[in-house]
Formats: sequence, structure tokens, C-alpha cells
Amino acid sequence: MAHDHADLHDPETDPLATYVLEPDDVRSLLARVVARPGHSTASSSAPFTGAPVAAVPLTVPADLPEAARRARAAQRLWAARPGRERAAVLLRVHDLLLERQSEVLDLLQVETGKARTHAWEEVGDAANTARYYALRARRFLSPRSVRALTGPFSSARVLRHPVGVVGIVTPWNYPLALGLGDSLTALVAGNAVLLRADPQTALTLLWCAELLEDAGLPEDLLQVVVGGPDVGMALLEHVDHAGFTGSTRSGRVFAGRAGELGVPVTLELGGKNAMYVAEDVDVEAAAEGAVRACFGSAGQLCASIERIYVHEQVREAFVAELVRRTAALRLGSGLDYRSDMGSLVGPAQLARVVEHVEDAVGHGATVLVGGEQRPDLGPYFYEPTVLADVPPAARAYREETFGPVVAVYPVASDDEAVAALNDSELGLVAAVWTRSSARGAALAARVRAGAVSVNDTHHLLWGSVGVPLGGVGASGYGRRHGREGLWETTWTQAVVAQRGVHTGRGLGMRQVHELGTEVWPRVLTRLLQVERSLRLP
Repeated sequence: MAHDHADLHDPETDPLATYVLEPDDVRSLLARVVARPGHSTASSSAPFTGAPVAAVPLTVPADLPEAARRARAAQRLWAARPGRERAAVLLRVHDLLLERQSEVLDLLQVETGKARTHAWEEVGDAANTARYYALRARRFLSPRSVRALTGPFSSARVLRHPVGVVGIVTPWNYPLALGLGDSLTALVAGNAVLLRADPQTALTLLWCAELLEDAGLPEDLLQVVVGGPDVGMALLEHVDHAGFTGSTRSGRVFAGRAGELGVPVTLELGGKNAMYVAEDVDVEAAAEGAVRACFGSAGQLCASIERIYVHEQVREAFVAELVRRTAALRLGSGLDYRSDMGSLVGPAQLARVVEHVEDAVGHGATVLVGGEQRPDLGPYFYEPTVLADVPPAARAYREETFGPVVAVYPVASDDEAVAALNDSELGLVAAVWTRSSARGAALAARVRAGAVSVNDTHHLLWGSVGVPLGGVGASGYGRRHGREGLWETTWTQAVVAQRGVHTGRGLGMRQVHELGTEVWPRVLTRLLQVERSLRLP
């Protein structure tokens, strides 16, 4: 699938898709979409050039019942297989993903417009997730013994079962990290997956479905449906749990429908994420971290930092270093590692970024660096931008921009910084920079965000797969990653048993009740008192 890379800006060359995809490869991938022949299509385009990539068949709600039926049939067999066999598939996914990374890196760049370094972060993340759950899932899913009411005279166990069919609605910006990563978690728990892909990045997820099949995943266990909100909402009628990643507004509509149907959901929604730079930092290190946190994937990720609060004692030095490093970033569309930042995904995203910057400037903000479109590089390129003096009336002050734009604000103390970080209905991620580990830990604990990094960016948070991640407030609920993320797609069953009930031995609940209605409350009262004195849980 991967081929030599031509000059993307040579007007004599064919559209971008022709040098990274063979027509037969595209047809093979598109044949995997859950859609009956003759359905309408959506044309995806390459952000780097605006050239068409593929006419992607669209799934309609009427296609879903049959897909769900096949998924349930496959899931029953899959759940019955030993956990080690499911884990082995994930290990093969890990190996194949790294072996074939050049193929999917091309696809990711073509469909998302991100720089190759940022595309590789998705590959590395998905491989990391596959390995983690392959090696840990069996332990996380194992039956757990707990103490029963009558101690040694009874037993209690907690079992975990897969919910059945999991629907995953994944956005266009991180198809591999979110779409494949969340699917692997659900699959290793014993579920089937109906994965809704955005038409813009459908080829990447269809490539993932092909990879899973090559790794040994049974047929029909993961099926890719392609469409917009109508398909995502319709999916709720056919699944036992759903995961949704997207905007807060869309997530609330999704959750409302899920509530009507009684389907539990996991939501990761928007973020207006903030970073605090204390006065004791290494300014160069903090500025470099800020650049990574603000401009990865051109700022088109929900964990991107869009607000930076800098202690007034280092504000001038930090801002100067931030501006210098931002201005030095290399923008480009090459399918190689020479660019530091790529393109926005399309015209709607570009319009939002332009509107936020122009609105901020109109309200008195200052552009310290960037603030310009770059049509010389491609139709949707926008310079990484640092703003100062953004007032509360500006849209960029509170609304998520979802682009390469960050605003810098001065603060005079830790207390003022924490108050500013928490001044948002959104609470996804945050960052704190200080030389003192103790100070960093104390500040992090005061921040209202689902995850906080100290002296690093969201990369460390996201890459630590054992750490549960998710938002608070308008940023959603539920968690991905860690054992908590795995447990999202399971249900618990309690199994409690008496010992010796048929032999007359022991102090089971039957024997207690046989003491009589006046005696057994006294016996249980004494039992509770003894357990309290022995500090038994």
C-alpha cells in the first residue's frame, strides 16, 4: 500500500491519494463497510491538498440490525474462548501494527493532515494499548473473592462478564488511537464491537479491521459502520454499552438518547485545557513542553492545551521563549518526518480557528506569533498562534478552539493560578510546571480535571495506559485506559454461598434464622460487635 512519496505541491502530479493508495487497496477496504450496495457515499478529501481520496459508502440505520445480529452470534463464541486466546490476538495486533506502520502512517496523514510525527504517536499508542491489555486483562477480569457476612461459614465472589455488543463512536481526529484503542479494550474483555467511523477517516479504521482479521480476530466480531450523527444515534438501539468521543454538545444529545434506551455510556467530551507555569521553572523546558502540548496534531485533540497561566515573575522570559519556539515550528505536508505540524482537517475547522482569532483580536487581544492562514502550503494550513490579553468577552476565552491557538495570561500566585485553571465548566486535562515535586503534587490535587500532568504534557498521561483517563463536569464521565477502562465494558455478578448448609455444620444464615425471630437479631448484633472489635472489614 505504501509507495514512493511525490512532491505534494507539484501541479503536474496526480491527486495525493494516487501515490499512497492503489485503487485495488481502496476498493478492498471500502468493501468492509457495513452498507448494502447502492447506498449513498461521502467523498473524503486530503487536507494537505483538498484532492479527493475516496467515495466512502455510508451506513444507514436499516443496516444495523443485521450487523448487530452477526456481532452477537460471533460474540457468544468469542466470550467462551479462554482469556489467553483473546490476549494472543492483541499481541499479534501489536506486532503487525509495528511491522506495517508505514502503510497506516500514510493513511493517517492523507486523511487527517497531521504531521508524520503526530501520526506515529497514534501508532505507538495503539501498539502500547494492545500490549498492555494483552498482558493485564486476564488479571483484571479474574473472579475476586470478598469476605461474606458470616466469614468462614460462607463465601462471596465477584465475577465480571462482557456486556455483549459495544458501540464505539469515534471522531475523525484520532482514528487509530481512539477507534482501534477502544475496540481492543472491548474485544479483550470478550465483547463484539460495532465501530462507527467518520467518513473523513474511514479508510484508516477499515485498515485496522483488516489488520485485526490478519491477527486472528474472528469474522463479524468487529464491524465498521460509516456515517454521521444519525448512524451514531441509531447504534444505541443495538448495543449493550456505548463509548462516545466528541464535542460536549453532541455528547449530551447522545447520552440523552442512551438514557431513554437504558444503555450505559462512556463519554469523553470537550476540553478547554489549562497549564500553569510557576515562577521556579526552567523556562526553556516549560516553553518546549508548552509547544508540544499546544500544537500536536495542529491542536485538533481534546487534550490540547489552550490556556497558559504564567507566574508574573517569569512571564516575560517564558513568553519570549514560547514565541521563539512557536515561530520556529516547520509546517508542511510531506509524508515524512521533516514537518513539525501539519494541516487542519478541512474548511469548517479552519473557519472556526480563523473566527476565534479574529474575534479575540477584535476584543483587544494581541497576536504574539502566528495568526495567519498559509494557503501557500495547502488549503487548510494555519500558523501556530500565541495570543495575549484575551478578554472574557472573546469566544476563545472559554470556548474550545480545537486548533493551533493558545492564550497566555499572567497570575501572581498559586492560588490565583488554581482558581483560573478551574474557571471552566470543562475539566478534561491540565498541566502544572514547577521544580518542586511536592508543590506540583499539591497543586495537581487542587485542579478540577480528570487528569493532571506535572512537568510534562498529555503525552505522559496518555501513554501511561494503566492510568484511567476521562473528564469531569462538561468533559464527560467514565474512563478509558487502566482496569477502569476495561471494566466499562463488563458487568459484575455477585455469587454468595453458604457452607455446610446441607450437613448442619457451620453458622450459615439458615442456622441463624432457625434460632427464632427474637434470638437471631441478638446473635447478629453480637456478631457485628465482635467484627468491629477485631477490625474486620
